[in-house]
Amino acid sequence: MNPEEVLRIVEQIHLERKIDKETVFVGVEQALVIAARKHSDAGDDATVDVHIDRQTGEINAYRDNVPLTTEEIAERIGAQTAKQVIIQKIRDAERDAIYDEYYPQLDEMIVGTVHRNEGGATLVTLPNVEAILPRSEKIPGETLRVGDRARFLIVEVRKAGSKVKVILSRSRPLLVKRLFEQEVPEIVEGVVEIKGVSREPGHRAKIAVSTNDPRVDLVGACVGVRGARSRNVTEELNGERVDVVPWSDDPARFIQSALRPAVVDEVILCPMIGRAIVLVQRDQRSLAIGRRGQNVRLAAKLCEWDVDVMTRDELDEMLAKAMEAFVQIDGVTQDLADQLVGEGFLSYDDLSLIEISDLVELGGLSEDAAQAIADEAERRAEEQEEEAREAKRVAAEARLSEELGSSSEIPTE
Repeated sequence: MNPEEVLRIVEQIHLERKIDKETVFVGVEQALVIAARKHSDAGDDATVDVHIDRQTGEINAYRDNVPLTTEEIAERIGAQTAKQVIIQKIRDAERDAIYDEYYPQLDEMIVGTVHRNEGGATLVTLPNVEAILPRSEKIPGETLRVGDRARFLIVEVRKAGSKVKVILSRSRPLLVKRLFEQEVPEIVEGVVEIKGVSREPGHRAKIAVSTNDPRVDLVGACVGVRGARSRNVTEELNGERVDVVPWSDDPARFIQSALRPAVVDEVILCPMIGRAIVLVQRDQRSLAIGRRGQNVRLAAKLCEWDVDVMTRDELDEMLAKAMEAFVQIDGVTQDLADQLVGEGFLSYDDLSLIEISDLVELGGLSEDAAQAIADEAERRAEEQEEEAREAKRVAAEARLSEELGSSSEIPTE
């Protein structure tokens, strides 16, 4: 290759592939070194150095510190071999450039165009690369058609051979956060802060927000005038409803807000077991729990507490049953049972999970005695679980028998 050809190749690759010129020069130098070694008597043991003048394109090559003439370079480096190695190096450089472009965008949102659907996955066209939206990262029930433009979360960027593999998501909670950051200027300005997101993709999400400025209407800022901001998020998420929840450093108050629109009478926190018992009126119970338990599940994820919704009568009944059950275990006194119930342990299953050190402290027990109580609670919990499975099996058999009996009856006139 003459100097003019070298400069022309570098310029062409720089313009067509949008790769930095220095990267291209380095790739060509490395390619020439590899090609020269392949045609050297010493093979890989030969010390070959190649430098290309960035201004003139002149190639300076050395073999074992001995300069090579232009003729020797041409002789030792076969044109076809050099071309193949250069192409590979340029592909590597192109891959590295794409990787360097997208890796810093991990967990960021990007707009892409659906290219095609392949099996359960969707291929999405992004600048300089084709990304993958796996089935597991899709919003359930959403159909993305070829040509559709949508927003995605970049969740993985890795090198795969000569290419870069970019994995996208539309189902992760972080996408909800990124969408609100785009829609709500107060978040970008730092006036409003997103503290957490819980989500069941395609159905419903909850987002907790806070502010240090008491003059700011948190819910109003996120919802927007006539609900425009939250509506834009919902439309982007294929109709997924998003509840905006004011955050509080008081867990009880935060849980109460997260369970809206239900009206909560009281929140009892049990830190030792990580449980929050939420008391509501009977007519508010189903509203607090939500359809198929969705509202309470999302609230529990958002607040990071195990939330149990019940009426006062239901709690009193559970407390009485727990007290009666715990005192049946050897070593559990009435006083210890009362303390355990007060800490939120309401079943053998709960008690089997207690930290031995906590049980030692509560009951003034030895570690061996505490371990024996936990082991017995676990044994009884397994027995109850087995009994429940058996009862469920018997009930299912009874229903099946009843259905078969009804179908075999011959109607008479």
